[in-house]
Amino acid sequence: MSRVLVVEDESAIAELISLNLRHAGYEVTIATTADQAQLEITRVLPDLVILDWMLPGQSGLALAKRWRSESRTKDLPVIMLTARADETDKVAGLDAGADDYLTKPFSTNELMARIRAVLRRKAPEALDSAVELGGLRLDPATRRVSVGEQEVKIGPTEFRLLHFLMTHPERVHSRAQLLDRVWGDHVFIEERTVDVHVKRLREALTPVKCAQLIETVRGAGYRMTQQMSATVG
Repeated sequence: MSRVLVVEDESAIAELISLNLRHAGYEVTIATTADQAQLEITRVLPDLVILDWMLPGQSGLALAKRWRSESRTKDLPVIMLTARADETDKVAGLDAGADDYLTKPFSTNELMARIRAVLRRKAPEALDSAVELGGLRLDPATRRVSVGEQEVKIGPTEFRLLHFLMTHPERVHSRAQLLDRVWGDHVFIEERTVDVHVKRLREALTPVKCAQLIETVRGAGYRMTQQMSATVG
């Protein structure tokens, strides 16, 4: 489930966008000021921000520039909303770092299409194509994990963790990297959390004899490997 931060001070517009996003399966947080938006970004890094140009205090334009200048938020996808239809304003928004730009009033269908397009461009591994590794198959479209005809029962966090590992095989990922890519951020989550979910994932994969695909690399982190001599521990 992708997290979207809606930064909009007009409550009717914010609620309309939020309603459509939740209906489409997104997790939504609303911020009505630039300061509140910055607090939310600091707390948990979302997958995408819908950012109004005109905000109380600092403008959305200034906020987008700030995020682009900081290493933690430089790749954060941003769609800017504005009542300004002039081409110069659109160019200014895109120059500030917005990935896309929508002029009010807008169609919610168009907004949803643009959100999907930006997320596809930013996270190609999040596409619905199934992945297979060492006999294990994961299908994001149906949320199923299986080996042959045998289905693996797995929780949502373990599913995201397995998906990331399977789409980045044979690479060692530190706990901090996994928190950043799977949980979305690691500001308020302990690295020990990763160990707990890896343990749960291995337990879920044990009945289908695939627990050994997840290798512990001492002092470094974890990797998904097709080599059956992997160390489990």
